Amino acid sequence: MAFEFTVTWDYRCPFARNAHEHILTGLAAGAGWQVRFAPFSLGQAHVEEGQPDVWDQPDQDSGILALQAGVVVRDDYPEVFPAVHRGLFALRHDEARQLSDRDEVAKVLADHGVPAGKVLTAIDSGEALARVRAEHEQYTNSHAVWGVPTFIADDRAVFVRLMDRSPAGADPAGSIRTVERVVDLLTGWSELNEFKHTTIPR
Repeated sequence: MAFEFTVTWDYRCPFARNAHEHILTGLAAGAGWQVRFAPFSLGQAHVEEGQPDVWDQPDQDSGILALQAGVVVRDDYPEVFPAVHRGLFALRHDEARQLSDRDEVAKVLADHGVPAGKVLTAIDSGEALARVRAEHEQYTNSHAVWGVPTFIADDRAVFVRLMDRSPAGADPAGSIRTVERVVDLLTGWSELNEFKHTTIPR
């Protein structure tokens, strides 16, 4: 089934990790989706009034280094973006390492054949930060996006929390069904505004 949508991410969010794993699993299995992966800085979204923007003090934010690296890989090394994307989520959520550690981020890049030095140069020059800022502000302005993962299609956007994961090698059928259900609700049932469980049975 053909779906076209955008989905936001910040590597700090476990729910972004879950959603993006499902999307990556589906795409790897040949799902006919056109997906735009859009960076969104949770640090910037939580800047208090009167405080400096993340864009002005990126070294003070715990997630912006990895987010920039992900965007550079997405744009300049798209063939390995899925693997690097999973790797940067794993760095934070599976390995409990720091997304702000240049050496750790560089290792993820190198492990997947990406020239880490070139990516870090794009970050140090401010080029990567400008890309992240432009897309972050694009979707805050156009769709009032405030968090991750947000699925966006046409003039609609919805924040989604998926509770299960889809690690590399998982059966893609469940992931394809999950993602298409989310997008179908987003595009096909505009009357639904909020549907939230009071508790999550586990």
